[in-house]
Parts: sequence; structure tokens; C-alpha cells
Amino acid sequence: MSVFERYLSVWVFLCILAGIVLGQLLPGVFQTIGGMEVARVNLPVGLLIWVMIIPMLVKVDFSALHEVRQHVRGIGVTLFVNWLVKPFSMAFLGWLFIRHWFAPLLPAGEIDSYIAGLILLAAAPCTAMVFVWSRLSRGDPLFTLSQVALNDTIMVFAFAPLVAFLLGISAITVPWATLLTSVVLYIVIPVILAQLWRRSLLARGLSAFNAAMVRIGPWSVSALLATLVLLFAFQGEAILRQPLVIALLAVPILIQVFFNAALAYGLNRMLGEKHNIACPSALIGASNFFELAVAAAISLFGFNSGAALATVVGVLIEVPAMLLVVRVVNASKGWYEHDDKIGVRPRSSRPQ
Repeated sequence: MSVFERYLSVWVFLCILAGIVLGQLLPGVFQTIGGMEVARVNLPVGLLIWVMIIPMLVKVDFSALHEVRQHVRGIGVTLFVNWLVKPFSMAFLGWLFIRHWFAPLLPAGEIDSYIAGLILLAAAPCTAMVFVWSRLSRGDPLFTLSQVALNDTIMVFAFAPLVAFLLGISAITVPWATLLTSVVLYIVIPVILAQLWRRSLLARGLSAFNAAMVRIGPWSVSALLATLVLLFAFQGEAILRQPLVIALLAVPILIQVFFNAALAYGLNRMLGEKHNIACPSALIGASNFFELAVAAAISLFGFNSGAALATVVGVLIEVPAMLLVVRVVNASKGWYEHDDKIGVRPRSSRPQ
């Protein structure tokens, strides 16, 4: 993990400060940027989001989908947590904390928007950073790649219906046309462009591909940070009025991270999966494709929305939270592989 990745939360915090200061000093400039829209898509932000997402998707090898049959139990846990637990648990946590417990401390007009942002965050399984978390926990790289490829394939078809359903049960109306446009712009087209680029690079040889990955590696995070400066230039006034909002939004996000990680880790252990499978399975269940969530929130609700702010809080806390999860799964390897605890011998310790 590079120093840049390790201290992502620090860079995010600095970009928050920079955005707030610049928004106060140069309001006219950012109003002009905010007005550069076509069909509700902000062109500068749309370009930045493509720079964010496409380099990550170049790393995804969809031919690895055939690997899923090697670890059916681990993949089953991953899919169960990512698609049947995580989005619904976040919708519940949003309803409980934001609409009820924290509502007196939040702007009444933004309650629905905050919940929408939390749902968008939870409905997009992690694509890029999970490779980092898996490497730090010594996870199986082929399993990690196969679960990312499968999740991304499902996301193309399931993201829009799932988000629309959860926003509907939360009494938040989102135009289907806008949601589908976001899916096409920020999932379908980037996947196609990334895979064409990947094929072109691999045609020149593996060394050319690896060199290109090193070169474009910083693009995603740099584009994300530039987007955050723009976002907080618009959000600055609201944050200065109510700085407590970020801390309150962080509560359900943190609960979701630790709950889903523990659930996936425990289910893999119960089913007898190896530790190096359980780790990436738990880590992808805990982390989010926050770049997509930020993009969709801006497209659906706008720069100034509570939804956009909620997704950015996810960016702010993800790295320290996930590093803590990595530390826990690494430290608990002995417990995980202890035969007496689970009643069956784990696959990793069966005699060959």
C-alpha cells in the first residue's frame, strides 16, 4: 500500500478544507463550474469521475469469472452480504439514525437526501481498493479478482433496480431516467472503455500492461480529490453552519463496515472456508465503490445535496476503518483456524 493510499483520509480532509476555503473566496468561479451541465450531468465532474473509475476497471479481468466455482462457499458469502444484507442494513441504519435518533440535530430538509446518499454508498460493492485490502491480509488473489469481476457484472444490471427499490421504501422519489443515465454513464460506458483499453495494453505484452498500471495508478485518487474540492466548495456553507453533520453521518457508515465484515468473516468460518478466502470476502463486504456512489449522488441530487455529502463521508472514513478490519482479520487467524471452535476441520488444515 503506497503512502498516498495509506493516508487517503488525510488527503480527503485537506481537500475538504481547501474546498470550503476556495468556495468562500471564489464563489463566482464555482457557480460557473456548477452551471456547466448537459442533461443534469456536470461536465467537469463527469470527466473527473471517468478518470476516477476507468483506471480501476482496467485492472478487472472478467475472464476470471470461471474461478468462482473454485470457492463456491466464499463467493456465496460475498454475494449474500454484498447484495442481500449490506444495502438493506444500510437502509435500516439510515432510517434508524438519520430519520429518527439524529433527526433533531440535522437540517430537516436534508434528511431524505442523507439517507439516499447512504443507500447509494452501500449499493456499490468495492472494485479497486479491495485488491489493496486483500493483499494486506494475504488473501487469495484469484479469489479476490473473481469476486470483483462477478460483483461488477452484477452491478451493471442490479445497481439501478436495487437503489430505486431502497429509495422507494425510504419514501424518496428518484426519476428512473436519471438513475438509468447514471448507470450507463458511470458503470456501463466505463466498463466498456476500460476493457477495450485493457485488451489494447495486453496486446503489447504483460510488461507494457504492468507499466501502464503503475503510470495510471495515481489517476483515480487524484481525480477523486479534485472532485472533493469542487464538492466541498459547494457544500462549505452548509458545513460551516452545522459541522456536526459529518460526525453524525459517519455513525451508520462505521456500524455497517464492522457489521458486514464480521458477518462475512464469521459465515466463511462457519462454512469451513480457508482464511485467505474469508479475508477478501469479508473486506469486499465491508468496503464500498465510493467513486460510483459519489458520481451517482451528484448526478441524481446535485453538488449541494446531502446525498453527495453522505457519500463523501464514506470516502473520509473508509481507509482507517478498513485498515482496522485488516488488522483484526490478520490478528485472528489463529482463532479462525482453530479446529475445536467450529466443530469441523477447516479446509486449509486438512491433511493432503
